[in-house]
Amino acid sequence: MNAYTAWVKEFGRLLEAGRKLPLGDMSPKAQHRLNADAAKVLIFSPHPDDECIIGGAALRLMRQAGMPVVNVAVTQGSNKDRQEERFRELQGACGYLRWSILQAAPRGLERISAKTRHQDQTHWERCVAVITNIILRAQPQVILLPHAEDGNSTHIGTHFLVMDGLKRMPPDFECYLLETEYWGAMTTPNLMVEVGSEDLADLIAALTFHVGELQRNPYHLSLPAWMMDNVRRGAELVGGQGGAAPDFAFATLYRLRQWRRGQVVSFYEGGKQVPAGVNLGEMFA
Repeated sequence: MNAYTAWVKEFGRLLEAGRKLPLGDMSPKAQHRLNADAAKVLIFSPHPDDECIIGGAALRLMRQAGMPVVNVAVTQGSNKDRQEERFRELQGACGYLRWSILQAAPRGLERISAKTRHQDQTHWERCVAVITNIILRAQPQVILLPHAEDGNSTHIGTHFLVMDGLKRMPPDFECYLLETEYWGAMTTPNLMVEVGSEDLADLIAALTFHVGELQRNPYHLSLPAWMMDNVRRGAELVGGQGGAAPDFAFATLYRLRQWRRGQVVSFYEGGKQVPAGVNLGEMFA
């Protein structure tokens, strides 16, 4: 008898049980006390739902350091018939997490891709101006954005959109940059953030407000497995090759750097692993 058979079957059973759980329609979480002196965290989401998938660090910064989180809806998807509905779903998701929302445009920005950046500079510059204005008004301490090879054209476009927007900021503007991954893994992450069970459950619950997308593909059910695999990758890529893996069950990987004097700056060597019991905000003091 294979000692792992029952264990593997239990994963399948849990997956099927998850299909029967409700989508959305849950009361918002209790409001966490926010620090009146804390600067904001801005999440630049290529699509509605990305905020929940990559938002483990943002959720911890809000809950551990009292930092308000603002999700910037860069686009509302390419399906025009769904754009308004997707924004309503986003309102439910962010409302559940107690995050604020900023729309980049009433129906989201259009044609955000590296191709547009090269082939339609007039449209691109208008979009960059929108992003620069958002950053100017928010004055965030932390910005989350996809990395430059995130495997989806809108994710990649959002990376360059935010970076071009930062280049138009005043020379004395500084912030931390947390590059995120989902469709394409980073080769050089330098930060592994543990996502505790309660935080992960809340991120999944928020993700279920994106009902239209999950009815097409129930990817909320695979989020725990993805975060478990992040621990596997992070043990080698962040912790160092041959190092002992942390005892995390779930984690999200990021590349943490600073924007300073008009450019991206690395401010530590190697990688850092931040357990759930450590105040993540201390890294951004």
